[in-house]
Amino acid sequence: MIKNKFRILCQNFTNDENLIHQLWQEIEIAHSAENRYYHTLKHLEQLYVELPKLDVVTEFSIFYHDLVYDASKDNNEKESAKLCEERLNVLGVPQKLIKKIIQLINETKTHEPSSQTNALFLDADLAILGSSKKVYQTYIEYIHKEYAIYDDITYKKGRKKVLKNFLKKSKIYQSSYFYDKYEKQAQQNILIEYNSLII
Repeated sequence: MIKNKFRILCQNFTNDENLIHQLWQEIEIAHSAENRYYHTLKHLEQLYVELPKLDVVTEFSIFYHDLVYDASKDNNEKESAKLCEERLNVLGVPQKLIKKIIQLINETKTHEPSSQTNALFLDADLAILGSSKKVYQTYIEYIHKEYAIYDDITYKKGRKKVLKNFLKKSKIYQSSYFYDKYEKQAQQNILIEYNSLII
């Protein structure tokens, strides 16, 4: 499903099926890496499910926002955006669109949207936080595995810092669509996880 969506998206800009295949292979290999448990192709599929509306900027952002994912580094968004820009230039996507896509991908670092359209994407990226307790539990287990390079205490300290930043915000979701749908459950999930991380 997700592969065909990417193909159809790219066909708006090129008829070169070999190029489309190469670009997809890069995305598939990156998201299927053995160190990925949550940031996989399934996450990309879920974004399609969660988003109430789609456009070219949103769709390309789905495929490229987590292209680079290294738990030991803090520049994943910047590197993902850089690679995305290179690939979309080859694909022939207009610069005006590329600029919007790059901006959106970079905003996934702080989840501070520059527009309401971007807010929807950033909120969809965090939709898992408002999932059922069972699904959320699986999510935090996957995140822990992705950060397995760190010892337990280091992981817990880092994770608590991330969760505390969410709890300090007046609201997690910036769009009314996702706020109404997930805010209450997300607040509960995050608080429960935060209190469970005993150092």
